[in-house]
Amino acid sequence: MDPKDWKSVLGAAFDVAVPSPEEIKAEQEARLNEPRGDAREQQGSQPIHVILDRKNRKGKTVTLVTDLKCDDRALQALAKELKLRCGVGGSARGGEILLQGDFTGRVTDILRDKGFNVRH
Repeated sequence: MDPKDWKSVLGAAFDVAVPSPEEIKAEQEARLNEPRGDAREQQGSQPIHVILDRKNRKGKTVTLVTDLKCDDRALQALAKELKLRCGVGGSARGGEILLQGDFTGRVTDILRDKGFNVRH
């Protein structure tokens, strides 16, 4: 054991096995190649709420899609599709998608076609 290799020294001191750089790289590649589910698979049968909101938005109307239980990558992909199909701007963060304008009917139809349990 090389005394300059602090990871090995620390691992030996606490009786912890330190993975080699090859093992770490193989694990990272496996994690990247692991298939990720889409938002529908991650949501399951939990209901999603589509809400029209004007509060604290200077009178502007927005459509909120709330109660999404998916990771950020799937949330961003779903938001991108909704924004594209509605032809508007918006954002997605914290399990919520915000679309500029009143698109509750269209968003509800799109999400139901994708297989989500939607409450309006």
